[in-house]
Amino acid sequence: MSGGLRIVRLANFVTPVSGGLRTALHHLGAGYLAAGHEPVLIVPGPRFHDEQTAQGRVVTLPGPALPGTGGYRVLAARGPVARLLDDLRPDRLEVCDRTTLRWTGAWARHHRIRAAMVSHESLDGLLRTWGVPRPAVRRTADALNLRSARTHSTVVCTTRWAAAEFTRIGVRNLVHAPLGVDLAHCRPSLHSDALRQWHGRGEDVLLAMCSRLSMEKRPGRALDALAALRGRGVRAALVVAGEGPLRARLTRRALEENLPVTFLGHVADPRELAAVQASADVCLAPGPVETFGLAALEAMACGTPAVVSASSALPSIVGDAGAAAADDGESFADAVLRILARPEASRRTAARARAEQFGWPAAVEAFLNVHTRGSRESRGAAPAPSTRPRLTAR
Repeated sequence: MSGGLRIVRLANFVTPVSGGLRTALHHLGAGYLAAGHEPVLIVPGPRFHDEQTAQGRVVTLPGPALPGTGGYRVLAARGPVARLLDDLRPDRLEVCDRTTLRWTGAWARHHRIRAAMVSHESLDGLLRTWGVPRPAVRRTADALNLRSARTHSTVVCTTRWAAAEFTRIGVRNLVHAPLGVDLAHCRPSLHSDALRQWHGRGEDVLLAMCSRLSMEKRPGRALDALAALRGRGVRAALVVAGEGPLRARLTRRALEENLPVTFLGHVADPRELAAVQASADVCLAPGPVETFGLAALEAMACGTPAVVSASSALPSIVGDAGAAAADDGESFADAVLRILARPEASRRTAARARAEQFGWPAAVEAFLNVHTRGSRESRGAAPAPSTRPRLTAR
């Protein structure tokens, strides 16, 4: 590709039913491609696969499934990844993982290639969620983050909240690049009274949660909020879009407590998902370690305000158009009622206006600036354009 960069991106924990990371990778890759670059995404899967897609080339390498994660896989073996990188000869590397792929930063440094590590999660938050004792959380996160920063040319964080764990250890090669939302596909006009009535089961208030049903997302808090509202006499129902290892437990709880909850599972059609979001009164985003929160932003683009965890990065994303709540069901119920007290037309208009500040074109430009300009702390220059060998399965 004349004049363009081959940007090789690596990520774990990406499946056909995963959410925010998969969405971000798709839109960034499509943006790189439209700007004249050559994006190549490497992800784990059950078997080798190599295809051209709307986000550029996607290469799937075999990777083991992690028990208890609902199908997430990782690229655990270095050999196949290193051989693939040698074949691809990237101009830039973008690493969206801090687990089994952290070593690729050192690989890029050895080959004098600029590598950006994108922090799509809070290591602090994940360690707390996984039950690591609090005194060890900061020590462990600081050590791992410092190592990552030293082996990558740039550390990219999508919010100031996500950057905090790097700034506290003095990381200087830090860049802020927000993500975005598809404003064309997520729009208020998708609101459907019929859909709202169907999922709301005839109740007065319809809540929605679009989330992976896993421990770090705290999806049970949405059921806590629903129970709290109904306990106060509010006729509310909840529709949940998303899959994950906690689905069976949540379904059982809804039945046992007689809570009106509809579980849709993974909704593959983006328009169908947006219609669900647009038809709800309030979207719930209870995850306490969200670093950006695409699902909440998508709901707001659909004109539906969001109640988000005050512990996460989302309060700065939703602003006054949404509401932040402490991490318990009663507090989420309080925040829902505060939103519902606003006139419907004004709250929906405010939600859409807030989302319009986060378009994907600006996000793509911010990420491309990292790759095209590098950073002051870059440890190597990009190599000269080289002949691109054809990739074969190994």
